[in-house]
Amino acid sequence: MKIAICGSMCFAKEMMEAKIKLQGFGHVAIIPSGTEKYANNERLSENKWDKEIGDVIRNWFEEIKLNDAVLILNKTKNNIENYIGGNGLIEIAFAYVLKKKIYLLNDIPKMAYTDEIISMKPIILNGDLSKI
Repeated sequence: MKIAICGSMCFAKEMMEAKIKLQGFGHVAIIPSGTEKYANNERLSENKWDKEIGDVIRNWFEEIKLNDAVLILNKTKNNIENYIGGNGLIEIAFAYVLKKKIYLLNDIPKMAYTDEIISMKPIILNGDLSKI
């Protein structure tokens, strides 16, 4: 299966680790461009100007189209367990519209848009990538 790994860039190292694990299970996995720089602390923040100039969102969504599934690495961030931010939410919605499989590494977070996430029927992995 071809899987696009999504999540906050503060989880960049975890994205790279997940990619290696998924490849070990025989999947093809991709991560957003620049993930390595975040993981190596070469880029410390995401900002709207970088996203606009590089058309980052549109380019990433074109990559998602080419995959069978998305994996959202939802871990604790900002004291929110299993955090899914704005980009994660739109990645889930985009995958849902395209009828792609949606995997969440952890359970659905308690946030303002929990009901919307539930309605898109993600598959909860409970931290176990081998369930894909």
